[in-house]
Amino acid sequence: MAMDSKKSSKPFYALPEKTPTSSQIINAARSSLRTFDTRRPNTPRDEQRHLFPSSTTRAPESRPPSSFSLTSRHFDGPDSRPVSGTRLSPLDHSTFPHRDDHQYSLQHPKPVNQADLENILVPRPPADPSKGSQRRGSANRARVPSAISLDGTEQVSRSGYGDEASAADTAREKAYTETARGSGDQCLPDGAERAPGGIAAPSSAGSDGRSGSAGSRKSSAGKSSRTSSAGKRDAEDFEEIYTLEIEPLVTEMASLTKKKDCDRMYELASQLYTTLECRNCLTRQFQHRSNILKIIFKLLDVDEPRVLLRMARLILAFKVTGNNLLNVCKLVFKVSRNDKNDSFFLEENILNLLLDTIRSSDPSSSCEALIYCVGAVKFLTGNPNILKRLAKLDCVKTLATLMHSINKINRENGKTYDQYGHILVQLAAALRNLADTSSGRDRFLTHHVIDGLVTLMDTYPGDSDLMLYISRILSKITLHTDCCSVLANQHSCYRAFVNLLKQHLLKDDLVVRLCFVLGNLTIKNDSARLKLFQEIDSIETLLNILKTYCELDRQGKTSASGDGEESQLNGGVDGESETEVNKVEDVLIKVMRVLANLSVNEDVGPAIAANPDFVELLISVVEDKDVAHHEEVVVNAVVAVNNVSYYTTQDPSQMTAHLKMAESLLKLIMIDNTEGILEAARVFGNLTRHKQIRDFLSQNKVDAMMITLLDSGNREIVYIACGVLINFMLDEDKRSILKKEGGIQKLTDVLRDFGREDWQLSGCVCKVLVNYSSRIHSSSNSFGNEESAELSELLAEYLDKDCALSQALASAADEEMREYIEDTWQEEFCPVGSQLLKRIESYSSPLEPLEAPS
Repeated sequence: MAMDSKKSSKPFYALPEKTPTSSQIINAARSSLRTFDTRRPNTPRDEQRHLFPSSTTRAPESRPPSSFSLTSRHFDGPDSRPVSGTRLSPLDHSTFPHRDDHQYSLQHPKPVNQADLENILVPRPPADPSKGSQRRGSANRARVPSAISLDGTEQVSRSGYGDEASAADTAREKAYTETARGSGDQCLPDGAERAPGGIAAPSSAGSDGRSGSAGSRKSSAGKSSRTSSAGKRDAEDFEEIYTLEIEPLVTEMASLTKKKDCDRMYELASQLYTTLECRNCLTRQFQHRSNILKIIFKLLDVDEPRVLLRMARLILAFKVTGNNLLNVCKLVFKVSRNDKNDSFFLEENILNLLLDTIRSSDPSSSCEALIYCVGAVKFLTGNPNILKRLAKLDCVKTLATLMHSINKINRENGKTYDQYGHILVQLAAALRNLADTSSGRDRFLTHHVIDGLVTLMDTYPGDSDLMLYISRILSKITLHTDCCSVLANQHSCYRAFVNLLKQHLLKDDLVVRLCFVLGNLTIKNDSARLKLFQEIDSIETLLNILKTYCELDRQGKTSASGDGEESQLNGGVDGESETEVNKVEDVLIKVMRVLANLSVNEDVGPAIAANPDFVELLISVVEDKDVAHHEEVVVNAVVAVNNVSYYTTQDPSQMTAHLKMAESLLKLIMIDNTEGILEAARVFGNLTRHKQIRDFLSQNKVDAMMITLLDSGNREIVYIACGVLINFMLDEDKRSILKKEGGIQKLTDVLRDFGREDWQLSGCVCKVLVNYSSRIHSSSNSFGNEESAELSELLAEYLDKDCALSQALASAADEEMREYIEDTWQEEFCPVGSQLLKRIESYSSPLEPLEAPS
């Protein structure tokens, strides 16, 4: 009796003030405030392979075409000339006379040494020494080849790179003239000497020696005979290798330019690549590069994809640039557009060469080539087998490096370029597919892909194609906690999300994914909830989306625009059955989820709950929709209502909205839908904290319905029903129905059936009975003779730790689980169980209680 007189003023449903224990953390799923998961927006398979999605807003004249004509005539033969210069007259190694007059060297050139000339022009026969000083036209200039040793070691050409003939020739003429004006220096870089085969090699004199110095000239003179003979032998050996191994293949390929024997062309291209690779000839310095490329170009008029890929393999390996690079990328793109050709890309190393091309190409000078090269990779990532191969080749790193490079260029220039946007669309689409691989998520984190994507959201907000692919990537990777954490820590992402939602309000394909990502960020991260709430216009934007799409839904529209990326009847990417896609409803689900998640935060929740427009929109969704046909949207609306109703106050203006809220949810209790009943009961658990709401619901027999739900086999429904009954039992005029409807026996059965398995539920049962018996006079009269005896027996057993927990502790998987079981029993059940047992025993006397004196 004394215990009853010291009742705490704190109700059972009040939040605890002390630090949460492990049991409270684990049981967060039963909290009054709820977050909820939803399906990831469906992404359909592309029926055809195009550079840009069918819903693109890019004007045809402003974007590269997906279809084009490409023949051998589009390739430039002169552009593929090997890197070399004119046939310069070799300088003698002996010392020039020391003359101050620089014209002396021009007017009196040194005689040409036959052996030196042979070394310089390997493997061509030496020119006539008497013609060495004559100027020739650039069109007739012979190329100076680089030397390639028999062991395959490549030596660097002395003339550098240069695909543009006129510019290169001008530079070489200038270099030659300046050298001739000097005091006899050879036409070589400082610290270098002539190596066998006519290329520049490091000097043995050290980095401080100069080719024009006396010491260097003496050294050169002393070694000239040995160098000349060694170089001549190496050149002759290489020429023999070329003649025996390479030239026959090239000659036969040339003969096929008219025959078009595709099988033989395929074999020869494979053999030629292998031979050139073994001899280290796949370089820009290879002297026969020009002739081989010209022959390959002439063979590109065939229609056989596997042959074209083998030819493209050779072209890419020769590191072509300019127009030829663009056209070979177009060639590969054209082949990759047909998924029937995918198997050819798994042969040899074509994928390696494509990634090498992306890595070595500068976005500024090779922008269009990169569009088609990355576009081909995008198509190929749609094939599961190729996707695995590309993942192993670290394609994510290659694409991430290109993305960071473009971001850097934009940042340094202070503006963005639309042409880069074309590349980025292909890049983002490929990354979206790579995110599905087993190592994709780790690679994304390692190479800072998320950081780069957030930067693109800031710099290209108007590019809806790019934003759509980025949203697809984020909707995939934010299903994982590690990626969610990285994105949530990007402070600029919240501003980017809000701006995109405002700018693309009616692009439902984009809006639904952006809201899905925001829902993933805020489902568990309280810091993310607060950051999003504090972003300017964030709540206003979310409410505007909810309002706009509610209106579209009332109009019977299933899409905000008629040209969405997905057809209305759409098969899923995972082989799902064909179902109708209502994108307006999908947006409603995702945006309500974001608002419900935000409401969990104790600072954000009251602000959202105080907004009458939000509450009214949620109620309209519940009222207008039939849960039988629109279950997900209705249930999720009720979850959002539940979180808002948690922040109910005694404000009369809000009470009207809460009564309307309760009225709209009555229909869910009447139907055979477990999810609907469960979520509606949760809301009633919040609303019944107010007597006015309890009176309204009692008039509509909700208390009787809750007693009926105690027979449910769903433990969660039983738990929520107990929570609602706890509040109903606060009113004395509503207690009699518990015994009348058999509620005492139902609660006893729940305690017996679920007691040892669920101490939280057992505690709720005891709370209902404690509130019910607050004005008890006799246990028998209040509970019934059999019920009170059974309750006493069960409570005594459950309050004995060894008896109650021995079996559960023995079967617990680990120490953490044992700790959880003990904490739950100690905190959730023991206090209220002890109170109920003492009350039953105290009022179990057969004597009638005396009335209190007046």
